[in-house]
Amino acid sequence: MDTKDTYDAVVVGSGTAGQTAAFHLKEKGLNVALVEKSDHPGGTCALAGCQPKKWFYEVAEAIAKSRDLMGKGIVISAEGSWRRVFEQKQRFTSSVPQKTIKQLKDAGIAFLPGTAAFIDEKTLSVNKEKIQSRFFVLAVGAKPMALPIDGNEHVITSSQFLELKILPSSIVFIGGGFISFEFAHFAARLGSDRQRSVIVEVGDRPLGPFDAEMVEVLVAASQLENIDVRCGVQIKRIEKTEKGFFLQTAEGEGFETDLVVHGAGRVPDLDDLGLDIAGVGYSKQGITVDAAMRTTNPRIFAAGDCAATIALARVADQEAFVAANNILAELDRGPDAAMDYRTVPSILFTIPQLAMVGQTEASLKQDNRTYHKSAAKNLNWPTYWRVGLEHAAYKILTDEKNRILGAHILSDQASGLINTIKQAMINDTPADELYRQTLVSPYPTRESDLSYMLEPLLKG
Repeated sequence: MDTKDTYDAVVVGSGTAGQTAAFHLKEKGLNVALVEKSDHPGGTCALAGCQPKKWFYEVAEAIAKSRDLMGKGIVISAEGSWRRVFEQKQRFTSSVPQKTIKQLKDAGIAFLPGTAAFIDEKTLSVNKEKIQSRFFVLAVGAKPMALPIDGNEHVITSSQFLELKILPSSIVFIGGGFISFEFAHFAARLGSDRQRSVIVEVGDRPLGPFDAEMVEVLVAASQLENIDVRCGVQIKRIEKTEKGFFLQTAEGEGFETDLVVHGAGRVPDLDDLGLDIAGVGYSKQGITVDAAMRTTNPRIFAAGDCAATIALARVADQEAFVAANNILAELDRGPDAAMDYRTVPSILFTIPQLAMVGQTEASLKQDNRTYHKSAAKNLNWPTYWRVGLEHAAYKILTDEKNRILGAHILSDQASGLINTIKQAMINDTPADELYRQTLVSPYPTRESDLSYMLEPLLKG
């Protein structure tokens, strides 16, 4: 086995976390290499995740808004074409792999195609060649979890769903998480007049990380778009039929559908990395890391969806910066850094959007925390009446000092609302001070309604 040059840092994975770490370390003068096993470099976010989803979401949202405004000035609602959105999306994604390689090489980062596996604590094997480095950053991402279902070969992944040129009119999504809800909402606006989706969740409720009451309102809004959400359902087997597919449940119920989509979540892609040989601890949730993104081997860091943390693209970027900065700190090239997940926001690309930051009411009750609450459902404020949005809701939770513990927003433009609250939490701004600040929010923004949401939390 040949030995290549020794690097200061080797990054494994070319997704958003891997690129962020590699470019940051290279900018600080380190000799950096990046290893990628896929023949389509660029990562899930750019190729089959948050970036491609936005092409479908933007059009779906415009269609939904026009439908909501029927009778309020709109006389003909917008019509969409799944195929045309797909073509626009392809124009973006098709260029990602070559652009990724070019940008890495232009920056002076060695691009090493191949599968990486540790052969000792400081050496990787890549295509039977030894790659040695002072430090490693593992950013290998995640893959769809295995489905213990007879006939699971008939199920397509979320990546394959975004590659469909034609959208079938009947779809069953397995799993009640992010993927299923987002894709079902895309299909509802971009599909045929007969479009129908069924989301089947084995648990007693979908969207587990989100506030249960907010989810109930979103489910109600989804049902109006022919999205049927069924919980406590376990798929036993899937059969190919002349017309499509038949799904048999453990409860004896059956579903006929044109398409079955895997929306049951993803797991860290740790196969064949040789983590045990490298002394890197891991579990089913991912690679074990501390706040510095350091693994149980102090020479090896991990970031992004392969780490046992929060699987979000922006979190992956921040984790990669933290990992890179701590490598630089080891080399006396800067201060060390640490991750803080307390104010990480999450948002669903549904219509309306569902966004959250901080704790849920259920988690506060579980922790026996004292809290105060301002909440309302199906808001009939002028903001929502004007645009015909019937399913808007919010919940803001504060502690005894009126500091925000958590916030949950179901609305159009929920992203802006939750980002404002996130900044307040980062700055330790109490709810009454945030109320005074939002009184001068400009129109027309949803942030201008934050004062109404915060008013019940004012201290006398």
